[in-house]
Amino acid sequence: MKTLFIDCNDQLAAVWQHVTRADDPPIDVNRKPFAQAELPQLLDGYDICIDDHSYMPTELVAQCDALKHIVFLGSGPASYMNVDELSARGVKVHTIRNYGDTAVAEHTIALLLAACRDIARMDREVRSGTWVPHDGVQLLGKTLGVIGLGGIGREVLRLGRGLGMEVIAWNRTKQADAPLVELDGLLAHADVISLHLSLNDETRGFIGAAEFARMKPGIIFVNTARAGLVDETTFMAALRSGRIRHAGLDVFHAEPLRADHPLASMANVTLTAHAAFRTLEASMTLLSRAIDIVREIVDARAG
Repeated sequence: MKTLFIDCNDQLAAVWQHVTRADDPPIDVNRKPFAQAELPQLLDGYDICIDDHSYMPTELVAQCDALKHIVFLGSGPASYMNVDELSARGVKVHTIRNYGDTAVAEHTIALLLAACRDIARMDREVRSGTWVPHDGVQLLGKTLGVIGLGGIGREVLRLGRGLGMEVIAWNRTKQADAPLVELDGLLAHADVISLHLSLNDETRGFIGAAEFARMKPGIIFVNTARAGLVDETTFMAALRSGRIRHAGLDVFHAEPLRADHPLASMANVTLTAHAAFRTLEASMTLLSRAIDIVREIVDARAG
């Protein structure tokens, strides 16, 4: 079976060299940018594809006759491909969970702090010669509401407690050892909301007009999960109206974010480039597990 890592960037290439082993199954690596329409040509003859965060439209994957497996580097492939459609065509999508819970949680807290203190905005202003000390939000004693208590959400709760915040959470399933409240209660009482749900058909657009209306005016909102969890139109309206004081975002409906996207010009938004999981430790775990999945697929075929 032939395997191609289709979108290994410079950062991951250095990590890849550290984690590959002599007895690993052969994996070809593509480091050159490619147009989406070139996907069938790139994957011609390959049974397995390792995908960092490239879009995999069903109509193009359907033209990849040999392809049977996509190993997605992460836990949220729904933002980049239609998993059900691919499954119906005989292409299995493999995901990797819990490889970077601490990395993403720490990035979440970094965005939270940056949003509360207008750090990115003041950095831009000072560099341009403008000296305006902006008032910030003190977190001690404030309420942090975490939506979604997987590994990342639980880490964010732990770190929030370390900052002296009161922590509450909502989860789709009950967890006896967590400070769970009803969703309406969380939306109404939290001073800071951090989103940590998986994206699927049930959670797409989970936060919309009704949910924003229940939030406190001046809420700090952080999303390091998936942009599709939030209705973009009502989100933008909440930013413009001041319902959201400041948002910290690591994920977007279309990536990379266009320079002319309205978010790029908003002073009350701090943006990062889908980088929450980008630490050496998390990347090494992620790529090692991807190779292990390829090994399992190859061994199962051989057996």
